[in-house]
Amino acid sequence: MPAKDIYHNAVKNALIKDGWTITADPYRIKYKDAELFADLAIEKPIAAERNGGKIVVEIKSFLSPSPMRDFEIALGQYILYRNFIKLTEPEYQIYLAIKDSIYENFFQRDSIKDITEINQLLLIVVDMEQEEILQWIN
Repeated sequence: MPAKDIYHNAVKNALIKDGWTITADPYRIKYKDAELFADLAIEKPIAAERNGGKIVVEIKSFLSPSPMRDFEIALGQYILYRNFIKLTEPEYQIYLAIKDSIYENFFQRDSIKDITEINQLLLIVVDMEQEEILQWIN
């Protein structure tokens, strides 16, 4: 079982506050001989759905001295999980949950915005102290 990210509970609580139901913690991705674990699977009740109701969330803290290195790891993991989820549970969308300060200080760089767009990275920006979702970026 993988270790939980430092912001795991803050993101989980923010999603619950936003009306989502946690259905798996962690979410097991199994395809042929591969087995991986994303942080969370969540659903929103049909009556409250916005744009579909099943989501897998991977949480990344970006705490190392190199945010670029953290981004390399996070992006690779995101793409790998997204591909396996398309093969196994195509009704799910995967989101990367990040702290608001990382979004403002790193993800707003022109180079990172371009890579995020090319890779169609879906983001959830979270205020970790208040445990609130600030933005859904599709």
